[in-house]
Amino acid sequence: MNRRVLVVGAILVLPLVWVLGMGLGKDPKRIESPLVGKPAPAFELVDLAGNTVRLEDLAGKPALINFWSTWCVPCVYEHPVLVAAARRYRDRVQFIGVIYQDEPTTIRAYLARSGAWGPSLIDPTGRTAIAFGVYGVPETFILDRSGTITAKYDGALDPATVDALLAEVL
Repeated sequence: MNRRVLVVGAILVLPLVWVLGMGLGKDPKRIESPLVGKPAPAFELVDLAGNTVRLEDLAGKPALINFWSTWCVPCVYEHPVLVAAARRYRDRVQFIGVIYQDEPTTIRAYLARSGAWGPSLIDPTGRTAIAFGVYGVPETFILDRSGTITAKYDGALDPATVDALLAEVL
């Protein structure tokens, strides 16, 4: 009887241990985007100067689209990284910021102090963030010349990561 319980217990427990073991070493916060390899969702947003920017306006040149906010500590950390990267890649890559749950007046004041790295687009209803599957900031999407998303990065970017992500589309 004890042997039978042991065998049945092993049959039930071993698959569970195997499933749990498969998850070890994976970042539980990392969510793979189903959009990678597909065309970026269309958008039409207004920047802080009142100019309309559409996805199709980005065609022909790779783009880095970063969803960010002033209240986001990792966004503040990555801001100078993006300023430097925008300078480095200014002729080859378009840098676009999409404001995530923040106010234009707050963004304007922040950019006046910290500098801008590209147009900051206002997403008042959050529809663009939802279309891109953004669940928190910062999140960055890399688009190739045709508007296909080649990569998504969650969290604050560092210079080496920016270079590696953009190397794929240049």
